[in-house]
Amino acid sequence: MSTTHHPGHGTSSVSAGIQFASMGIVWGASFLFMKVALEGASFGQVAWSRLVLGALALGVVVLVTKNRLPSSPRVWAHFVVVAVSGSVLPYLLFAWAEQYVSSGLASIYNAVTPITTAVMATLVFRVEKLSRAQVLGVIVGILGVVVIIGPWRFAPTAAAEGSTVTELAGQIACLGSAVCYGFTFGYLRRFITGRGVSGVTTAFMQIGLGGAIMLLLTPVVALGEVRLTLPIVLSLLTLGIVGTGFAYLWNINVLLTWGPTVTSTVTYLTPIVGVALGILILGETLSWNEPTGAALVFVGILLAQRRLRLPRRRMADATTVAS
Repeated sequence: MSTTHHPGHGTSSVSAGIQFASMGIVWGASFLFMKVALEGASFGQVAWSRLVLGALALGVVVLVTKNRLPSSPRVWAHFVVVAVSGSVLPYLLFAWAEQYVSSGLASIYNAVTPITTAVMATLVFRVEKLSRAQVLGVIVGILGVVVIIGPWRFAPTAAAEGSTVTELAGQIACLGSAVCYGFTFGYLRRFITGRGVSGVTTAFMQIGLGGAIMLLLTPVVALGEVRLTLPIVLSLLTLGIVGTGFAYLWNINVLLTWGPTVTSTVTYLTPIVGVALGILILGETLSWNEPTGAALVFVGILLAQRRLRLPRRRMADATTVAS
């Protein structure tokens, strides 16, 4: 979520801390909720429910807070792109992928988003220029993704097994979701940030238009048999109303209070929650390469977001000053 508000306006630091933790837990748990929901609903129905329920929740907030919607048709057109790239496509891809990969692994791929965001912001939208350390961060992050995939596990002999092929397809779909998110953040920065659209309105426009698109796609993605149990219903409701609705507002409140740099550290929390819940509740397991690759991705994120400096660069700067 990109807004141009100044940090410090908004909720208290304690309240921001509670909302930050809630956001990380709910977004981390969303991969568990998708996995549970898929036991009785198709991947399209899961994504459809998530967006429609999220749109309704945010619509109520917009009505109560009396936030104005944009009047410019061009801004609406930009938000349609954001809705497709930031909601419709990634939600469908993640839900489809979780038919073949563990919820924990899907949450790890979600953490690749800052790397894809850096690539998109630099190469596609040209809204940022990366330093040497940031370029290294992107390279390390990409290397981490390769380690997570573990291409050696998909040798021709292993690929003969259908499950191995579908797992690779699921991982590629997860990576596609992270690319969609990276594209969306770059697009927001390039075409919407600076137009005076409030954070609440931005959240509603993205999720609301995504929900409207899903309603139009109902015959394609949502029709079919549904087997509802209490865990499935609760998973869909929580995923939609809380994870896709209210969590976006928590994100905005934390952004206003703590600023974008600290807010973006939720990236580190969500995969920890996602992996832990997958292991504790679903009995999932991880191969050695998945947490190893995740660690490389996190190092890449630290470099790409300038939280980790290269000591050699400092020494070079000091030598330049001395000379």
